[in-house]
Amino acid sequence: MTLTTALARGAAAGAAGTTALNAVTYLDMTVRGRPASNTPEDSIEKLAGKAGLEIPGDQDTRSNRVAGLAPLTGLSVGVGLGAAFGVVRWLGWRPAPVTGAIVVTLTALVGANGPITVLGTTDPRTWTITDWVSDVVPHLAYGAVTAAVLDQLDAH
Repeated sequence: MTLTTALARGAAAGAAGTTALNAVTYLDMTVRGRPASNTPEDSIEKLAGKAGLEIPGDQDTRSNRVAGLAPLTGLSVGVGLGAAFGVVRWLGWRPAPVTGAIVVTLTALVGANGPITVLGTTDPRTWTITDWVSDVVPHLAYGAVTAAVLDQLDAH
């Protein structure tokens, strides 16, 4: 297998994992009747401010752009982490399925929550148990699906 193939397989696995994460999140929103988190959009705003970047447009257009950038960022992180794990597997790391899922899950949690914590958008130390469950369960779905898809793609 080539590096390009490893990247593509990992990206595909990350896309599948991101779909699982989003499905679990939307299911949680549906079951509990909770709104979408504003954390991704707040993070885009803070990141743009810290980088000295202006998101163009009048108030509505700018707000719509931020609303579009937030999920695109999540998709990019999910696909990018999958691609990285594809390369790690290409380099020879072949964990047991459960180990792979746990490592991918933990990496995704750090990849998602690290930047928003550093930006000051949230402080996980103040989260309730419900907040943690709402964050960890979708990331578990991401880790399990990403690792399983990588295992299956590598088996063929």
